Amino acid sequence: MLATTLRTARRFSYSSSCKSLKHRYFPLPSSLAAAINIRANAFPYFSRSAFHSSLNSPTLDHCCNNGESHLNQEILCNGNDPLPSSSHKPLLITRTISRKRSTLGLQPHLNSIKSKRFTTDTFSAIELALDSVVKVFTVSCSPNYILPWQNKSQRETMGSGFIISGKKILTNAHVIADHTFVLVRKHGSPTKYRAEVQAVGHECDLAILVVDSEEFWKDTNCLELGDIPILQETVAVVGYPQGGDNISVTKGVVSRIELTQYVHGASQLMAIQIDAAINPGNSGGPAIMGNKVAGVAFQNLSGAENIGYIIPVPVIRHFISGVEESGKYVGFCSLGLACQITENVQLRNHFKMGPEMTGVLVNKINPLSDAYDIMKKDDIILAFDGEPIANDGTVSFRNRERITFDHLVSMKKPNEKSVVKVLRNGEVCELRITLRPLQPLVPVHQFDKLPSYYIFAGLVFIPLTQPYLHEYGEDWYNTSPRRLCERALRELPKKPGEQFVILSQVLMDDINAGYERLAELQVKKVNGVEVDNLKHLCQLVDKSEDSVRFDLDDDRVIVLNFEMAKIATSRILKRHRIPSALSHDLMEDLSFHNSQLASSS
Repeated sequence: MLATTLRTARRFSYSSSCKSLKHRYFPLPSSLAAAINIRANAFPYFSRSAFHSSLNSPTLDHCCNNGESHLNQEILCNGNDPLPSSSHKPLLITRTISRKRSTLGLQPHLNSIKSKRFTTDTFSAIELALDSVVKVFTVSCSPNYILPWQNKSQRETMGSGFIISGKKILTNAHVIADHTFVLVRKHGSPTKYRAEVQAVGHECDLAILVVDSEEFWKDTNCLELGDIPILQETVAVVGYPQGGDNISVTKGVVSRIELTQYVHGASQLMAIQIDAAINPGNSGGPAIMGNKVAGVAFQNLSGAENIGYIIPVPVIRHFISGVEESGKYVGFCSLGLACQITENVQLRNHFKMGPEMTGVLVNKINPLSDAYDIMKKDDIILAFDGEPIANDGTVSFRNRERITFDHLVSMKKPNEKSVVKVLRNGEVCELRITLRPLQPLVPVHQFDKLPSYYIFAGLVFIPLTQPYLHEYGEDWYNTSPRRLCERALRELPKKPGEQFVILSQVLMDDINAGYERLAELQVKKVNGVEVDNLKHLCQLVDKSEDSVRFDLDDDRVIVLNFEMAKIATSRILKRHRIPSALSHDLMEDLSFHNSQLASSS
């Protein structure tokens, strides 16, 4: 079976796209899109910036290239719509034939009216969008997680965005990830304006930009957010995809609405599948329905024809409202549970579920969640905030549609309480649980921040992150160290602030000779004390006297003379041209910690 993967439609190279243009199929623009492009060409401006050129590889699962890769995600049909019974089939066929016969002569006229109405409505919406959609130019620089004191080469990329109320620009987070410089340009204008990132939510792949220049806001309109479209409703995607420099418009219909993996943030949130082409450069552009925004274009399905995804309005509103209320991105809440479906009859009977009961089985609880002290393993969750949960983990969503109950949880505000109805030992009870965003033991992404590291006697210590594993290549799940990979995907934190600290590599020197094969192992103890995080490891090493002992995974041990190790550290840093033995965040934390100790004494 053909492997299908989600990818964000963001970056492209001008040179590579021109070379491969004859080998790729680009859908012909509709008459409306052609009219818009002709109008846009009245401004003869073309910029040949050095865009990212790695999109040519057909095996990429996304086009971000921020040093990370994701596992292929197969997209399955929902299959929840009930089929008509056999007794209804003759009636349906008769009605269909009768309707066809009655409208056969009027069909060409009806098609003409429908086409004209769509063209008129869409054209008025696009006219509004022309003064709202902007092109985003980003200069970004990602860190090197193998050599965390270095950055990778700078790259210039492009995306789309649109103006919303409050003189703000909404775009995708992956468009401005690891940014060092951001510019925006209005449609029909040759001038680029400096933009600043006000807030960014990598889990929901959304970001807000602001522009200080008052000249930029002249003759602009803001787009309003609409509602979730119904199936087969038509939307128009506006943006600046590859293949040209001017604005582009494509149209399609809504095919599916369900929770989907967001490739950039590796999170599961609601997304809308459409059959409009979403290509690199479209990311951040609006999907317009009527005269309002139905979503934000952000990723497509590789290996498939014209299957794109847009971020729906509920996710957008949750992101914007959180930023407005707290001044920063607040995240999406989680119960902190791992649940199992209960479609098996014997399983339901074992947990004393009655014939009228439906729900899901609790397998694992995150120790940092509020549910850890309230819920128990083997509880059956029957309902969430009064919404009954089916045996497959879904709840009712609109007319004859269903969606997993995780959507209800993710739409809650941080520190908001919810009522969870559970079945425990055959008795039904209601529990009140406070919801909040939860962080995994091994971070899924590390955008817009430098990685932490600590070097002592040539031993490089870092907290394990998935971006570090992604440095092993696109097939990182199979090529990275198996034990680290399994723990990164499965292990849960046991206390706040806990990190999975590893010895990533050994910078060879006389003092560490013989320890070079102990790389890529977890550091469990320093001088007999369990390590909580990298900062704690630094403090334990600084408190050493004669020698330092590191207890690693697999019962491996490293012992160093403390004074000789400090001298060797300076020598090794100079040899490898490393500016500091500590990352900037550790230097700030340790200096603050030392100042507190000095003031208390």
